[in-house]
Amino acid sequence: MADDKIKLEILGLSSSQSQSGSFALVLGESGGNRRLPIIIGMFEAQAIAIEIEKIVPNRPMTHDLFKAFSHNFDIEVKEVYISDLKEGVFFARIICEHNGKVFEIDSRPSDAIAIGLRFNVDFYTNENIMTEAGIVLTDEYEEEISQVEPAKSENKSIEDLSSSELEKLLTDALDKEDYEKAARIRDVLNKRN
Repeated sequence: MADDKIKLEILGLSSSQSQSGSFALVLGESGGNRRLPIIIGMFEAQAIAIEIEKIVPNRPMTHDLFKAFSHNFDIEVKEVYISDLKEGVFFARIICEHNGKVFEIDSRPSDAIAIGLRFNVDFYTNENIMTEAGIVLTDEYEEEISQVEPAKSENKSIEDLSSSELEKLLTDALDKEDYEKAARIRDVLNKRN
């Protein structure tokens, strides 16, 4: 595991306006101003929301089954670590312990977070992921962006916009807390670098 672990907090979950059935899970750097939006599926978003809201379903969901299974076999979940980002896809590990032995289970971040919430563990990532995919929220950021005519930007495809136009749209998306759109814009900007 990386030495540069960054603790994350769940800041929000919002439905995707462009992809039916998708949601943006927004994680924030604990004590910092960077945000890490991750696009997840409807089932995982529901599993996360149910646990955050402490709603008890009539029958156990898959992540509840994982928790029951783990408890019955004395497996303790220690933390969730968002470990990698490859071609826009995030990877995670669930860090577990059994009889004093620590081991890792590969997972999608959405499933790992749904499970981590049920075990009340901390969430982490590393500096590389925050640098590559994190979005910084600052007051000065808006002043640094060149002015773009909104009508001109909206008539183009996101890929056709200049980097300065994308930066402006990114700031607008963050101001409106549209983290799903911000994540798409960030991905286009990252592909150019």
